[in-house]
Amino acid sequence: MVDATAYAAYRMPATHAAVSAVLGQLGQDLRPQSLLDVGGGSGAATWAALEAFPSLASVTVLDQVPEALKLGERMLPRATWQQWRLGEPLSTVDMVLVSYVLGELTDDDQHTLVDQAGAAARQLAVFVEPGTPAGYRRILDARDRLIAAGWTVAAPCPHQLACGMTGKDWCHFSARVNRSALHRRLKGAELGYEDEKFSYVAVTKQDNTTPGRVVRHPAFRKGLVTLQVCAPDTRVGPTLVSKREGPVYKAARDAEWGDTWPPAAR
Repeated sequence: MVDATAYAAYRMPATHAAVSAVLGQLGQDLRPQSLLDVGGGSGAATWAALEAFPSLASVTVLDQVPEALKLGERMLPRATWQQWRLGEPLSTVDMVLVSYVLGELTDDDQHTLVDQAGAAARQLAVFVEPGTPAGYRRILDARDRLIAAGWTVAAPCPHQLACGMTGKDWCHFSARVNRSALHRRLKGAELGYEDEKFSYVAVTKQDNTTPGRVVRHPAFRKGLVTLQVCAPDTRVGPTLVSKREGPVYKAARDAEWGDTWPPAAR
């Protein structure tokens, strides 16, 4: 239990921040009633889901580490905490969440889990991985399998086509994590915050109407904002917004990495 507690204190804030950021990009018309958090450990992603979707009435966290499940149950007794191993059946629910799990599996096991999660979800399936080139590739592979199974990408992509990121670039996002005094001690850090980088894909059974996605921090110059935008035609490139554009310029000044663009879609 000591190891599970230390790991939770070390990783839960970042996992919670990343999953919260992901779920915050999904449509407000989603109201899942039931959640399955696969490989959920002590429940950081579950907490984020409960905050994003007050509609959730039934929540189950699956993991293979009993100590993590016991710790999670102490913090959130309203959820069901079950020991589970890959290949065992998944119950059918409205929403399946898989965060920071695929990287721990072989390629074949990744495919098995993605297929299982896609088959178990009725409305929504979400996968989150570290925002590294390797994490991005795992998300791309999951995305391809989910699209082939009939799902529609809700975020971050504004299209169902091949990813427009090429060369040395990769699709990832960032969430700011405020560090507590304990968090700083565990990490041997001095700053009161850290930035958690993550890649993700969220799929639904609904049509995707996202016109574009800001895929990097906006750049600001006097009277000009430059947004790197992934467009519905798969092109990824700069969108320049000048002060002369009035309300659109104000929206560009307020835009953040990960937001939809143009502002009419926000």
